[in-house]
Amino acid sequence: MQSSLQGSFLKKVNTYKTGVLFVLPFLVLYVIFVLAPIVVAMYLSLTDYNLFEAPSFVGLTNYQLLFMDDDVFITAVSNTAVFAVISGPIGLIASFLFAWIINKAPMSKFFSLLFYAPSLTSAIAMSVVWMYFFSPDRYGLINNVLFNLGIINEPILWNTDPDTILLVIIIISIWLNMGSGFMVFLAGLKNTSQELQEAGQIDGIGNALQELIYIILPQIRPQILFGIINGVVNAFGVFDIALVVAGLPSPDYAGHTIVAHLYDYAFIRYEMGYASAISVVLFLFTFGIGQIAMKLLSSKE
Repeated sequence: MQSSLQGSFLKKVNTYKTGVLFVLPFLVLYVIFVLAPIVVAMYLSLTDYNLFEAPSFVGLTNYQLLFMDDDVFITAVSNTAVFAVISGPIGLIASFLFAWIINKAPMSKFFSLLFYAPSLTSAIAMSVVWMYFFSPDRYGLINNVLFNLGIINEPILWNTDPDTILLVIIIISIWLNMGSGFMVFLAGLKNTSQELQEAGQIDGIGNALQELIYIILPQIRPQILFGIINGVVNAFGVFDIALVVAGLPSPDYAGHTIVAHLYDYAFIRYEMGYASAISVVLFLFTFGIGQIAMKLLSSKE
């Protein structure tokens, strides 16, 4: 029985050996740089490890401390969730609308390049540029305009006031990440069927909004799915923008995110076991939301 199964397996490998050889480099790299780190992180999350001593097994203690005793982590989860709920849908809708408008506009290639260009730059570099707008003194661009209009009498402390820190991070992140989603949607729009649009006009599609809802959106469902998953990953991975805007730790932890908490314990406190537990929770969050998005939007055909 075993020899027959082995022979069947070898026969299949021999049949698809060309495909296996092409896929093998990717599989090797995927195992080394994706699967192996996940497994190692899951193991370390069950240990007490500080980089200087051998890991000692502590079971689920790190997770217990994380959810029961770490109030800062709960704050980080709350901030990240608010950030994701606001920046995700706004960024997705804005990316699509700009792609839809520019796709129909003259000189679309030129405007596409201008729109995508900010996504090619470093998030930290662009955050520094944005801090000129949100500078907390009266010489910051936004404060200066508000002063000249007589709307405020004292400068708004954009990056030090806990009430405004998260808002600033959301605005910068939406602007910075919109370009990648824009290019995905633009590629999808350029590959929509013109025949379906013409058939829709014959069948009674009367305006651009009806064409968008009934003809275009069903054709770009894969791009919408990719945009949602990409948005989830970007939202739960926000850190560098928050670091530039509010520092680490931020005032009253108003800009503290899950990744900032992970960075704090991993590279400042060197509590790698606890940091690994944070990374596993972050992985489960993003993986779970991604799976929900795929269930809702994946084609059933």
